[in-house]
Amino acid sequence: MNFPKLPAALCAAALLVASPAWAGPGHDHGEAAPAAVGQALPRFSAVSETFELVGVLSGKQITLYLDRFADNSPVRGAQIELEMGGAKFKAEKLGDDAYEVVLPDAPKPGVLPVTATVIAGSEADLLAGELDIHEEAHADEAAHTHSWTEVAGWVAAGIAALGLLVGGGRRLIHARSIRAGAAA
Repeated sequence: MNFPKLPAALCAAALLVASPAWAGPGHDHGEAAPAAVGQALPRFSAVSETFELVGVLSGKQITLYLDRFADNSPVRGAQIELEMGGAKFKAEKLGDDAYEVVLPDAPKPGVLPVTATVIAGSEADLLAGELDIHEEAHADEAAHTHSWTEVAGWVAAGIAALGLLVGGGRRLIHARSIRAGAAA
């Protein structure tokens, strides 16, 4: 009976018998959701019992979305005045469900208090929030990628290491079989 070859044969058999698990219909969870890329635009929200206001900053432009707090329905035809950094800005209608304010300059990084006065029909409200603007991340930190030559080098090194392990294992098995034969 040749015992040194038994562990290698068992490992080979286990690899041949093992198969990957495949999900059946209804259990595969569909396509994976796309990953978000890049940074989200700075935004603020201000909420009262009547209204919910969300502002999204893109450069010098703030796009505002005003909804009713109770049912999240858009408020159309409202008058919105923003106060930021001691200056007041009147929002203009942008499409059906949005408003916009164009600032004279893009705000600097930091936390900026925002106060909004909203008048919609007979309802009036004062909303407050904060716009938190972060500095831009460095481009080299945002996306860490490897070239195909770097990946190919790591793959080649892995294959070489595997070859050395297999070759060393064969030599060890051969040496043990010679010693076992000499002892007999």
